[in-house]
Amino acid sequence: MDTLQLLQHYWWFVISLLGALLVFLLFVQGGQGILYAIGRDERERTMIVNVLGRKWETTFTTLVTFGGAFFASFPLFYSTSFGGACYVWFAILLVFVIQAVAYEFRRKPSNLLGERTYEAFLQINGIAGALLLGVAVATLFTGADFTVDRLNIADAGGNTAISRWTSPWHGLEALADWRNWALGLAVLFLSRLLALHYFMNTIDDETIFERSRRRSLCAAMPMVVSLLLFLGAILLSEGHRAEADGTIVVEPMLYLHNFAAMPYLAVTLAAGVGAVLWGIWRGWRGSRKAIWWSGAGTVMTVLALLLSAGWNSTAYYPSLADAQSSLTIASSSSSEFTLRTMAYVSIAVPFVVGYIWWTWRAMNSRRMTRSEAEGDEHLY
Repeated sequence: MDTLQLLQHYWWFVISLLGALLVFLLFVQGGQGILYAIGRDERERTMIVNVLGRKWETTFTTLVTFGGAFFASFPLFYSTSFGGACYVWFAILLVFVIQAVAYEFRRKPSNLLGERTYEAFLQINGIAGALLLGVAVATLFTGADFTVDRLNIADAGGNTAISRWTSPWHGLEALADWRNWALGLAVLFLSRLLALHYFMNTIDDETIFERSRRRSLCAAMPMVVSLLLFLGAILLSEGHRAEADGTIVVEPMLYLHNFAAMPYLAVTLAAGVGAVLWGIWRGWRGSRKAIWWSGAGTVMTVLALLLSAGWNSTAYYPSLADAQSSLTIASSSSSEFTLRTMAYVSIAVPFVVGYIWWTWRAMNSRRMTRSEAEGDEHLY
């Protein structure tokens, strides 16, 4: 493996890790989506919104960082997906914008729309945000309707668009594939499960604790079913792989072959699923530390899946319109100079992660109580 290939694999790992952390942090969206199911009165909802409010900016920042890293390291994917599937990404952007508005104005005196309206914004973000992100990630396995023609950049007529979207729905056609729905629903119910475990860990209230414990199994069952449906469909379906000369070939059960060729990913996937299942059991038994098991398992599971989508010469963004237009990490990456320069900067990532961990523990050092929710200062 030469230097460029090593850098391409390294940056796919970084992006996959960011994506895995983002899915874990979607517990903020999950908690918003079940705000009224767990918070039965105004005080309880204030407690829930404020424990989530401590983390919503971390989720938003991770989403932006994930997109920025993709743009810098694999710009052809960024221009193809973000430029072509614009309706989906606009919808995701919109629901995250109204989330920020809701946290900013929910508790403002005499706010224009009223507290209930901003809570509705949080619920919309909690449902649509997690679902649409899951559907968008699923297209890395199921494919999308686009073509790529690098010769367009030399077109004297001014047609310099390298990639083109072939569907007038611009990304919304992904909702017609049940496999995308399966992963979208898996992410939605996983975010709710993580939120319930998070409430059990951070809210010092027996009523909310018991309500979250009982409801955790209701979120876990559809999550497990949806995830198994997606995994089964992907492992048994065909995928796109690049030959040594760059030619894209369709290979049956490609992702199953990838896990066989990279057993460390299979072990990571199995360990992640096992940790999530153990977290479900621990949460049902009333452990406040279930979030650490389910959270760590989520990161390992998503990391293994995303790595299997890009490593081993796999086309991580298959084209349904033209197989040869499918994107691989080799065909869509930045130059070696750009990847190497960014790799130097990424040395600071462990220190940033350490700071995030320290601030996380500092903000969660004291559990939210009913008396704290009665105050008027520093509340969302």
